[in-house]
Amino acid sequence: MENKIIISRIEKLRNYMKEIGLDVFVLIVEERANSESCHYISGFRGSSAALIISMDEATLITDGRYQTQAKLQTPFNIIIQSKISLPEYIADTVKKSGWNCVGFEAEKISQATYEKYFAPVKIKWLDCSDMVLKLRRTKDFYEVEMIKRAAKIGREAYGNVLKKVHDGMSEVEFDIKLMEEIKLLGAEKGWAHDDFIVASGTRSAMCHAPATLKKFAHGETVTVDYGAMFEGYMSDITRNFALGNPDKKAMEINSILLKAHNEAAKSLRPGKLCREIDKIARDIINDAGYGENFLHGLGHGLGLEVHEAPRLSMRSEDVLQVGDVVTIEPGIYIEGFGGLRIEDDYLITENGAECLTVNDNQSLEII
Repeated sequence: MENKIIISRIEKLRNYMKEIGLDVFVLIVEERANSESCHYISGFRGSSAALIISMDEATLITDGRYQTQAKLQTPFNIIIQSKISLPEYIADTVKKSGWNCVGFEAEKISQATYEKYFAPVKIKWLDCSDMVLKLRRTKDFYEVEMIKRAAKIGREAYGNVLKKVHDGMSEVEFDIKLMEEIKLLGAEKGWAHDDFIVASGTRSAMCHAPATLKKFAHGETVTVDYGAMFEGYMSDITRNFALGNPDKKAMEINSILLKAHNEAAKSLRPGKLCREIDKIARDIINDAGYGENFLHGLGHGLGLEVHEAPRLSMRSEDVLQVGDVVTIEPGIYIEGFGGLRIEDDYLITENGAECLTVNDNQSLEII
């Protein structure tokens, strides 16, 4: 990531800080937890770090394992230390600084850590858990390009593996081959913290079914929910295929989902309530008689994490805005029969939405 992108993000962060009266903002990464926000703000991608950002200085604290990596990834001032914990280091720094109001992310540290290290430092600690998340929600040009790259790799990898599918192939074998292809095409990995979903036959009635040793059978449908990570950014795609002609009911469900997906996607635009987008797809599925079989929200935000804001569900209060990247993924799941889901990723633009996953192969593929 170019330094100018990081500098631009720090400027935006400092504008937020001014609005709420912060002297400084601190961020902690422990055992990779919260590493996505650290990456976004500083460029650094290590598993242990702290950021201290004031109005005139930005500092990254990490340990000796990352001395070389930090120099390569961030323009921040770098401090290498390992004598005390990161929360303790921050508390000591704040105590000596003369700052009056320090922003931190209460959602990212434990109550025990706060009570032990932060609370004894008698200054104003202000919970700013949503500050970086607000910045991360609006994707800039660089982020969109990285998601597009992740999507291109994912789609190509899936197509390559589909050519190798045969009767008796197991879900696990498909999963392994898909991940191998994704890495060979230049991605870092699949998703950061989740396994792919590869579910065949009646198992596809489970929305989040991990791959097993179950073998594909002739006529069964297979649902594959997968993605790739490129420079930390992820794609999220779901496709379905069948070995031989599937049940007519599967073809009917596929047609309903295609209509629900595409009608919802057409309605994506800034200013639209997310629950209204969900309702468009949900009404189509309900009118077809499968309303009780659509078991989740229509979609979610996507970026450095596979699930981000905004949420597209019947209960969502979110409103779409320019720069959101969201999934559209209607699904129908019938216990004892199976299920299908169709998912693509969309960038909200000033005039509507752009599909980042190039949704030209949504139909149930018959092999």
